[in-house]
Amino acid sequence: MTKESLYQECFLSIQSLVEKECDIIANMANVSAMLKDTFRFWWVGFYRVCGEQLVLGPFQGPIACTRIGKGRGVCGTAWEKGETVVVPDVEKFPGHIACSAASKSEIVVPVWKDGAVTAVLDIDSEHLNTFDNTDKEWLEKICRTLCEG
Repeated sequence: MTKESLYQECFLSIQSLVEKECDIIANMANVSAMLKDTFRFWWVGFYRVCGEQLVLGPFQGPIACTRIGKGRGVCGTAWEKGETVVVPDVEKFPGHIACSAASKSEIVVPVWKDGAVTAVLDIDSEHLNTFDNTDKEWLEKICRTLCEG
């Protein structure tokens, strides 16, 4: 299967899951599991906005950083800018927070609700250059669907 067709299939499953559930934590947990299971990414999870920090939410993968400040690392940068950040090589990202030395590339997608970023979806790969515009478009769509549930 192509990456596009995997995302299409995954999106339909996620859509079905979140439309039946209104609890955001439950939905984040299922989205993390679905993406990890479908794509075998190294780490998939959410950080929730809590005051002036991102706090670790539901995830799949090894132990992660618990709190991240606004503008710090890839997650904090995506939150501060309010836009998806794709990093082909985390070693070249200024201020990258290394929760795991195994992480080589990363994508972080803001989750918007009522005009504000309420969380970010963070996905790490143990391979360089894993994420592209296909990932960006589908993950943004998934994040929009997450907030409609």
